[in-house]
Amino acid sequence: MDRLQILLLLSLLAFTSMGSSSAAPKKPIGIYELKKGDFSVKVTNWGATILSVILPDSKGNLADVVLGYEGIRQYINGTTYFGALVGRVGNRISGARFVLNGTAYHLYRNDGTSSIHGGHRGFSFVTWTVEEKVDGEFPYIKFYYYSFDKEQGFPGDLDVFVTYKISGAYELTVNMEAIPRTKATPVNLLQHSYWNLGGHNSGTILSNKVQIFASHITPLDEQLIPTGSISPVSGTPFDFREPNIIGSRINQVKGGYNMNYVVDGHGMRKVAVVKDETSGRAMELWANQVAVQFYTAYYLNDVKGKGGVVYGRYAGLCLETQGFPDAVNHPSFPSQIVNPGEVYKHDMLFKFSF
Repeated sequence: MDRLQILLLLSLLAFTSMGSSSAAPKKPIGIYELKKGDFSVKVTNWGATILSVILPDSKGNLADVVLGYEGIRQYINGTTYFGALVGRVGNRISGARFVLNGTAYHLYRNDGTSSIHGGHRGFSFVTWTVEEKVDGEFPYIKFYYYSFDKEQGFPGDLDVFVTYKISGAYELTVNMEAIPRTKATPVNLLQHSYWNLGGHNSGTILSNKVQIFASHITPLDEQLIPTGSISPVSGTPFDFREPNIIGSRINQVKGGYNMNYVVDGHGMRKVAVVKDETSGRAMELWANQVAVQFYTAYYLNDVKGKGGVVYGRYAGLCLETQGFPDAVNHPSFPSQIVNPGEVYKHDMLFKFSF
């Protein structure tokens, strides 16, 4: 058992000894490692969360390239969604309500008048079951969660699966599935890791170079809800069709980047590329979803993370492939409704190089 595992176990024991909590896990929490050579990924069944991703730089130096907390108590009580699997519907739903098949559904409001990331106890704040863990050349772990009818206000029983797999040399795949049992329901699962390819403790990502293969965005109102329109990125600070340094135009965007991009093409395709020139590390993201949220972590404000590191604004970036935010309230957007007998599938592939 290494240092991270010991600290997480001790913090869990300390937390459970404090008494009951509405967010406290009722099933055992585990920490699991996938490893191939000097590439390793640690995950936990609390929120199906990625805890660490360790890989070398151009000089062979290892570093953890995702932001996170030091102990499990912080994941249980945190609000950053570090590394979490988000659902039943990630991103925002305006008014915390929608109408489906003539029935109005009212959700838990946890972002002003809106619902965000599935509500106050969405999939990031529950204990998942370990369905399978396989070591070997291509190690993987599969988590399962049963989401009951009306959980956080959403209709119908839902079986949810996520598999993390080291699928090649410095490649991590994330495969998400959801299967409605009883009723039609919206589903928009997303993986919410904060990446800093220089290392989680290396400062900001403003000098990183980013390319996003998207020609359009869905503009937002003051509450960060899509207006319903789809606009070209050409001539705006949101244009990353060619590689561009994040910090070069970020002062033209209020707060920083937090925008839904409409990914060009269809099927499994390249979504984005991130490059950290200092370390030499690069990350390609491939996925099969219609959109990706690009977020530069401007809400982070002196968050105490791993090893006592304090994360400030722009300490990491998120690239969350997804359906369009608030699609349930915009009939012109691609539908997120999944019916009984159908299977929702969301596949991601992270390719690292250095």
